[in-house]
Amino acid sequence: MESAEKEEISVEDEAVDKSIFKDCSKIAFYRRQKQLLSKKSTYQALLDSVTIGKDSARFQIINEPAKVPLLAEVCGIEGNIFRLKINEEIPLKPRYEVPDVLTSKLTTVRLTSCPGDTGSLVLASGKGDLKCHIMANPFKVDLVSEEEVVMSINSLGQLYFEQLQIPPKQRTTKKNEEDASIDTTQENQEELGLWEEKFENFVDVKVNGPASIGLDFSLHGFEHLYGIPQHAESHQLKNTSDGDAYRLYNLDVYGYKIHDKMGIYGSVPYLLAHKLGRTLGIFWLNASETLVEIKTEPAVKYTLTQMGPVAAKQKVGSRTDVHWMSESGIIDVFLLTGPTPSDVFKQYSYLTGTQAMPPLFSLGYHQCRWNYEDEQDVKAVDAGFDEHNIPYDVMWLDIEHTEGKRYFTWDKKRFPNPKRMQDLLRSKKRKLVVISDPHIKIDPNYSVYAKAKEQGFFVKNHEGGDFEGVCWPGIY
Repeated sequence: MESAEKEEISVEDEAVDKSIFKDCSKIAFYRRQKQLLSKKSTYQALLDSVTIGKDSARFQIINEPAKVPLLAEVCGIEGNIFRLKINEEIPLKPRYEVPDVLTSKLTTVRLTSCPGDTGSLVLASGKGDLKCHIMANPFKVDLVSEEEVVMSINSLGQLYFEQLQIPPKQRTTKKNEEDASIDTTQENQEELGLWEEKFENFVDVKVNGPASIGLDFSLHGFEHLYGIPQHAESHQLKNTSDGDAYRLYNLDVYGYKIHDKMGIYGSVPYLLAHKLGRTLGIFWLNASETLVEIKTEPAVKYTLTQMGPVAAKQKVGSRTDVHWMSESGIIDVFLLTGPTPSDVFKQYSYLTGTQAMPPLFSLGYHQCRWNYEDEQDVKAVDAGFDEHNIPYDVMWLDIEHTEGKRYFTWDKKRFPNPKRMQDLLRSKKRKLVVISDPHIKIDPNYSVYAKAKEQGFFVKNHEGGDFEGVCWPGIY
C-alpha cells in the first residue's frame, strides 16, 4: 500500500513587512566578503615570527596581495578551552573589543611547542591530549583532541580582515597608491558600502571605512548544530546554502515570520555542535552585526568492489562548515572542546559567568499584552483571573501607561492613582511591571532627557552629536 505523502504546513504571517528589514543582499559587508573571497585571497602564517610566552603564543599572518601583517594569538584556558585572537598588528586606531562580557581574568594554561611537520607549529595544552596544529601556507588551524581532528579553522580559506583606513579625502597621493587594493570609485563604493551605506532613508556613515571580519570553522563528523539565538526557527540549526544566513542583530520585531533566519529581539554568538561521543562549542565574542552561514557536507570515501575496478561510495561521516562574518571589531573566538554537553556548558559559564537566580515571583505566570488602556482595564483583568480561579503573579503595562510616551512617567488621565492600583495588586501578592525601553523622547522639559543630554549619556552619531532615531516616543 502506498503511504500518503506528508504535507508540510506553511504559515505566512502577514503581521510583518520584511521589506523594511535587511536581508543578506542588502548588507554591504556581506556583499564585500562574498565578492572579494571569490578571488581566493590566501593568508599565510609566518612561523619564524612565533613567540611563546607564559599566557599565549603569538605569530604574524599576512595576506599575500596586501602584505599587511595581522597578529594572531593563541591562548590555552583552564578547563579545555582554546582562544584565538586575530587583530591588526599596527591599526590606525584601536579596534573595538568587547570589554564587559567575560568574567574576571581567565586562568591561562601555558602552551608548549611539540614536534610537527615542516611548515607547521604544534601547540599542546595541559597534559598534551589537546593540541592546536597550525599550518603555515595556507594558514589553517586544526584542533586535535586525543589524536582526533575535531575542528579545522580557515580550511576553506575564508579568513577575511579589513584593515582600518584613512578616509579618501585625507589621503596623500602615496597613500592612495598603497590603498589601491580596494576600489573606492563612486560606483564601487555604492555597491560595496565602503564609507557609507544606505538603506531606505537611512545613511550609515562609516568614519573608519570598511572594517569587517570573517572566519570559517569545519566541524568534523558533526551534523547537529544549535544556538546563536534569537530566531523564529527550529531548535536545530538549518543549512543556509539555499537562502539567507542567520542574522545576529537585535531588532524590535513585533511581528515576524516563522521558519526565518532574520534577527529578532536578542542575539548570543554562541554555537553548539553535537555528535555521538562529543560536544563542541564556538563562542564568537563580537558585538557588531554578525551573519552565520551553515553548510553540512557528507564525507565519503571510495572503495573498490569485488566485481572489478568500479568505485563504490561508502559514507563514513559528515562535516559541517560554519562561516562567521561580522561588520567590525576583531576576531576573538573561544573553542569549547567539551567533550560532554555538561562540560561545554561549564566552559561557557566559566567564560561569561553563571545565570543570576531569578526572583521567586518571576517564575509564575505573567499577564502581558499591548495594551491595557487605564486603571479600570487593569482592575477588570485582575478581577477576571480571580473570578475564574486562574493564578497569576505579575501584570505588565506597555508604553501607553506613560505621559506622551515619556518613560518613568504616568498618564494622569488614564492612571490617576498608580499607587492605589499597585497596592491592590500587592494585597493579592501580585506585582506590576512597567516597560522602560532605551529610547528617550526629545523634550527639553522632560527631566530624564534633560539630565541625560546635560551629562552626555546618549549614543553619539559620526559627527559627535546625539544620535536621533525613529521609535515610539517620536512617532506619535
